[in-house]
Amino acid sequence: MNKIVILDFGSQVTQLIGRRLRELNVFCEIHPYNKIPALDDSVKGVILSGSPCSVRDANAPQVDLSLFKGRIPVLGICYGAQYIAQQCGGDVEGSLAREYGRAMLYVVRPDSPLMKGVSPHSQVWMSHGDTIARLPAGAEVIASTQEVANAAYQIAGEQTYAVQFHPEVFHTAEGAKILSNFALTVCGLKGDWTPASFIDTTVERLRAEIGDDKVILGLSGGVDSTVAGVLLNKAIGHNLTCIFVGNGLLRKDEYETVLDSYRDMGLNVIGADASKEFLSALAGVTDPEAKRKVIGRLFVETFNRYAQQIEGARWLAQGTIYPDVIESAGIPGIASKIKSHHNVGGLPEKMDLRIVEPLRMLFKDEVRRVGRALGIKEELIGRHPFPGPSLAVRILGEVTEEKLRVLRDADEIFIRGLRRYDCTGMEFPSASDPRVMAKNLYDAVWQAGVVLLPVKSVGVMGDERTYESPVALRAVVSTDGMTADWFRFPYEFLADISNEIINKVRGVNRVVYDISSKPPATIEWE
Repeated sequence: MNKIVILDFGSQVTQLIGRRLRELNVFCEIHPYNKIPALDDSVKGVILSGSPCSVRDANAPQVDLSLFKGRIPVLGICYGAQYIAQQCGGDVEGSLAREYGRAMLYVVRPDSPLMKGVSPHSQVWMSHGDTIARLPAGAEVIASTQEVANAAYQIAGEQTYAVQFHPEVFHTAEGAKILSNFALTVCGLKGDWTPASFIDTTVERLRAEIGDDKVILGLSGGVDSTVAGVLLNKAIGHNLTCIFVGNGLLRKDEYETVLDSYRDMGLNVIGADASKEFLSALAGVTDPEAKRKVIGRLFVETFNRYAQQIEGARWLAQGTIYPDVIESAGIPGIASKIKSHHNVGGLPEKMDLRIVEPLRMLFKDEVRRVGRALGIKEELIGRHPFPGPSLAVRILGEVTEEKLRVLRDADEIFIRGLRRYDCTGMEFPSASDPRVMAKNLYDAVWQAGVVLLPVKSVGVMGDERTYESPVALRAVVSTDGMTADWFRFPYEFLADISNEIINKVRGVNRVVYDISSKPPATIEWE
């Protein structure tokens, strides 16, 4: 499969480069700068990412440019542009003009393949303290800003290009055009990597890899494991057995509803109801991390108990997706591992099975596109992300049956309200915002839920004073959960939901709305 390799120098937006290329139906892979893969004939181009480091630092990350420069097309972005300039004999200095945020780009060479069709003047996003003071021999300027003359350049006689701004971010108005020029024009890729082509090649690969072996998959009810299950079922059919663990911490009626949905799709699924064991083990546990460990341990034990009943199983399937893989790898000395993922480690150590991860190279939005191409119902494909520990991390403090009842009832009202509220015609920050196409608030929000707070508040109902629990509504917009902003609900929606929850949920007398963004807050409260 033809592709572009992105070498990651630790930038916080490296994933966006990959996402933008995938949106062009161009396959790409992200690798740490110090772990360059074999650059065989399938690699049609290399992109060097940005970095929090300066090329002038003694311990700045370095890569051997001779491995690819001059042989295949190269695009340096920010740090990558400065690194190419420095290594080829140019000068990079930190005492000249610095640019952070929006800047106006002026195209100097509209005939450059990288700038083909780009407006003479357009907004770009800068984030650099260093600047290229002198270009190396053979390099020529193709675009400038008011502060930085060498904002973009190319090297004569080879397909090497570089930009000091970030074409991958939303604030660069014509960044997608620049990346398209590099991928499709310079690298010569066709943009034919589609959900349909992914399904065909993946099914063929799975059949060849697995053969007639049996596979076990743990379903969670989420998008990733659902798509992985249907894709595997298409490839190996009856040799796939799915296990759906009921931990007693799911949303109202969710265990039964999701289980029925899986069976309707033709999946061979076993329901493992261990709700009593989970709730018993969580009794008296209040620390968030301790709750997670209890839930994780019991999930492994329950899964293993049912999995061992499946004779002849040789493989364990997981719904690992590409951000899980990238985050878990980290860039030594630059970008520390953001978090550990249950899909990338942990469970396989408990079982003597080989691992198969059919979605390992997909971003979340691509998983949904593949799911739709597989014919999975929209109510499953469009589901919001849900925390692995389920409602346990939305009950602050000890988890009890009564608290779960209160939270489930309030959450059902909130989620149902999101689905029924027509948001067509709502104003969003940009006409290109994908939420513009949403028909209801549920589709406009990336993730939503209710949090039960561990305090009591005074209220008045009828002629009596009450002393009951407050709940917090949480709803955010995001692309991948790395950053998130709180959703601006219409006031009348918040008023209606608050009124319905207080009137219908016994034990709640106050509703608040969480307007914290990530960072500094996290999406979940625990």
